[in-house]
Amino acid sequence: MTAQSAAELLARTRREIAEATTPNRFVDLIEKGELPRDRLVWLAGEEFRIVSSDRRSFALLAARYPESPAGELFLGLAQGEGQALTLLGDFVAALGESEKNLSAYEPKPFAQAYPAYLAQRAAFGTASEVALAMLANLEEWGAYCARIAQALRARYGFAGTDVGFFDFFAESPPGFEEHALAVIAAGLASGDDPVEAARAARLLHAYETAFWDALAEGLP
Repeated sequence: MTAQSAAELLARTRREIAEATTPNRFVDLIEKGELPRDRLVWLAGEEFRIVSSDRRSFALLAARYPESPAGELFLGLAQGEGQALTLLGDFVAALGESEKNLSAYEPKPFAQAYPAYLAQRAAFGTASEVALAMLANLEEWGAYCARIAQALRARYGFAGTDVGFFDFFAESPPGFEEHALAVIAAGLASGDDPVEAARAARLLHAYETAFWDALAEGLP
């Protein structure tokens, strides 16, 4: 499969995900300044577990697919999750919480479906599945992070450094799309199933939606 075909698969998958996208009530409430502060602690607690899990998942993928271009992509993602974990500590401190508190936080089952699925694909999936899933969903995730960062500053009085975690994810790393497309093209050229790759991307999106819904559950 050519790079052009990989790009076409990405475009088609992005359209399918866009059609399945629903309003994000959690982010909407933050922008209105109506989200209870304890839900920000929920957000930090869930992300503490998610980022820690995702870092291990990407490291596993780098070990399973060490050859270029996949090895470099997944190593870079693992390193990025490590940076994000450090930045999350600043947000946690601004909330008046501690890593000990986060470790004791009881995660919401449906909020953790996303990292569980990524870990499953890291163990059993193909490089093209994960690359497409991450790339097809990255724009939406980044947009949510940008909105959260801005709202936390404007509505909740957080300083710039306090929300660095969300700023970090608001924009994709330079060259990430081209690199991920190369991984997708290489995988499909070696026989990976494009239908399975697109399915993985749609499922990851559904689990990310479940994450936001779990954080907003029970709010008026």
